[in-house]
Amino acid sequence: METNPLHKPLTRNNFEFKNRIALAPMTRGRAGSERVPNDLMADYYLQRASAGMLITEATVISKQGIGWIDSPGIYTPEMVEGWKKVTAAVAPARTPIFLQLWHCGRASHPDFHDGEPPVSASDVKLNGDYIHTPKGKKPYEAPRPLTVDEIRSTVADYRQAAVNARAAGFSGVEVHGANGYLINQFLDSKTNLRTDDYGGSVEKRFRFFKEVLEAVLEVFPPEQVGARLSPNGVFNDMGSPDFRETFLYAAQEMNAMNLGYLHIMDGLAFGFHEQGEPMTLAEFRPLFKGLIIGNCGYTKESAEVAIRDGHADLIAFGRPYITNPDLPERFLHNHPLEPAEDMTHWYSPGEKGYTDYPPYK
Repeated sequence: METNPLHKPLTRNNFEFKNRIALAPMTRGRAGSERVPNDLMADYYLQRASAGMLITEATVISKQGIGWIDSPGIYTPEMVEGWKKVTAAVAPARTPIFLQLWHCGRASHPDFHDGEPPVSASDVKLNGDYIHTPKGKKPYEAPRPLTVDEIRSTVADYRQAAVNARAAGFSGVEVHGANGYLINQFLDSKTNLRTDDYGGSVEKRFRFFKEVLEAVLEVFPPEQVGARLSPNGVFNDMGSPDFRETFLYAAQEMNAMNLGYLHIMDGLAFGFHEQGEPMTLAEFRPLFKGLIIGNCGYTKESAEVAIRDGHADLIAFGRPYITNPDLPERFLHNHPLEPAEDMTHWYSPGEKGYTDYPPYK
């Protein structure tokens, strides 16, 4: 009997993936006000370590990058020690675990920054209903543009975050360039109105992303570095008319850098900006020779098709993995999935809605 595509092992980039299922990065808000990973988080990742690959929740590279309550960081020695608990917990499973590096940019609020405005490529305000801050729900406020010197300093923060990730025992890092956060804000013409070397043409808008990747590649070899893109997304008020040109250019540049993988939010589960036909994995495959990870709204069946047709090497699952810690086993044996509908405790402190979902019995 032919092996199910999702459960066919893969050896690439000096890694052995036991299956083609990845845990998608999902912010869960369990690190506390000090943003230090803890034993509860180690349990969470261990529960899901039967995946072929683990990608951690987005992890801020600096205080300036903060924009979410109780999300973890990777910029202090205490944070490094906290993440060591996670990598040590999953080590016996022999599952590669990558740390996702994050800077929220304008998707933040002055309440996170002692009253100072958040930063971005330009002073384009996020058009959204509200943001959860330490002082409650607040409307978004206009960011201030980063100066060139601050851009260089932020690139250095990414490099140091990679150094810290290596010290914490991670298999590699994923640079978060998706979902309307800082790097995406530089990349999109909708949010980047700069007229200096970091704005205007697609080449200049990609420059910040490129410099961040180059800095991280000083720490990790290319096969241990990935990047995440959301070419079709509207999350955090994104979506530009020239999106296809922008993201195909980015993929070609990353291919030239020999990145280990591209993590592409190709699905439409969270909306599409309708500036043209949605981009597909098939468009990226000829341009990028590394691994391609598809993501966003996949089912077991659609994931199998993507792998079987050669458009993706792995598929990352998010919400189904919250309520089904044994997701690969459920897929393998066709067990029913626990629905991911009740979000009441998904972002609250403690075990409930986090580590209290049982495996299938």
